[in-house]
Amino acid sequence: MPRALEQVDGSWAWVVLLAAVLTQGLTLGFPSCIGIFFTELQHDFQASNSETSWFPSILVAMLHAGGPVCSILVGRFGCRVTMMLGALLASLGMVASSFSSTLGQLYFTAGFITGLGMSFSFQSGITVLGLYFVRRRALANALASAGASLGITLWPLLSRYLLEELGWRGSFLIFGGVLLHGCVCGALLRPVATTTTRTSETTESAPPPLSKPPAQSCLAACGRAVQRHLAFDILLHNRAYCVYTVGVMCLIMGLPLPQIFLVPYAMWHGVDEHRAALLVSIIGLSNIVLRPVGGLFMGHRALARYRKYLFSLAVLLNGLTNLIGAASADFRVLVAYCLLYSVSMSGIGVLIFQVLMDIVSMDRFPSALGLSTVLDGIAALISPPLAGLLLDATNNFSYLFYLSTFILVLTALFMGGSFYVLQKREQGRQSKAQGDTPKDKDTPEKQLCPENTNVTNL
Repeated sequence: MPRALEQVDGSWAWVVLLAAVLTQGLTLGFPSCIGIFFTELQHDFQASNSETSWFPSILVAMLHAGGPVCSILVGRFGCRVTMMLGALLASLGMVASSFSSTLGQLYFTAGFITGLGMSFSFQSGITVLGLYFVRRRALANALASAGASLGITLWPLLSRYLLEELGWRGSFLIFGGVLLHGCVCGALLRPVATTTTRTSETTESAPPPLSKPPAQSCLAACGRAVQRHLAFDILLHNRAYCVYTVGVMCLIMGLPLPQIFLVPYAMWHGVDEHRAALLVSIIGLSNIVLRPVGGLFMGHRALARYRKYLFSLAVLLNGLTNLIGAASADFRVLVAYCLLYSVSMSGIGVLIFQVLMDIVSMDRFPSALGLSTVLDGIAALISPPLAGLLLDATNNFSYLFYLSTFILVLTALFMGGSFYVLQKREQGRQSKAQGDTPKDKDTPEKQLCPENTNVTNL
């Protein structure tokens, strides 16, 4: 039993919120700086665009797909240990990557190890917010989402400076030290006094049953773990969750492409290196303001039934915005593109988890999120290399923006149309069951409590 447990919604909760903000800046904001090193890595290893693109794709894929493993670690060791372990792995991966002599070594160190460590830190930081905040949970998640935007703003500027002074190897070595500060954030996560904590302690103190043979017990435990962390049963029986999962997978394939290739695209058209790095920082700086405001606004109960369509609209606008980037590489046009891109990107970031909470019940939300993140990791793994192949074949960055537009527009139309059809079918079944009585205004979406969110934005 810990010496002292912190209280829910207590004064220490705001310290934990600060730790979560910094953790998101260190993890979710980090992939935004990969484009700064894209050209240097390509020249140093004499690699094609497709081969170099595997590095950010593996990193982002592990950042998403490590969710179920992180859930197991949090359940066994707690959020504090898991976050510190993640920071240690992320730091170790970046330090080791600075000594890489081949792209394969870079894939494993800076891609796999660092991405997995960032996943542990990010997911545990989100989980602990749900434990510390109850009455102000929506506000806490909205404020925490600013951390990712802060990281998107600062990482590219730091990367540009370090690349000029130390090269990419020295920069990655410094990054290892920066990411190690996540251990300090993890140390701030004191145990919190909750009913779940006390129940789990009582359960762990009880001796395990010995009625089943070891083999059957192991298989049963594996089955329960899969059901708990990967919601295949929801995927089979909940059509709205099916639409959401497919839609978000396609979204992950199209959304990151402009961010990864924006800096090389601007430099290829003659934009100064410093100004090119500033473009990504503009996106992050805009999101610092837009995400918390959007999170508070979209968390309102009155918007629950419309969030699915607002999410589809944000994806549609994001796809159409990419046409501006493809039309001209003039710096002023790219600045305008980044500002418009930030608006739709913040809408996507705010709504992506809120929509999932409207679709599945809160008791199944962790497992539904676990399966979704694994599938998103697969999409994130294959998207940048495919874009690299397109770039190698055409030698034209504009086609990447067109590809992103094509994927996102189709995704938005698919999700919006499917959600509308499913809603009409549900209303039809309710009308048939109730006869001609007026429809109940308390829809399933409205009955869910948006304030119960324990996961923040991308």
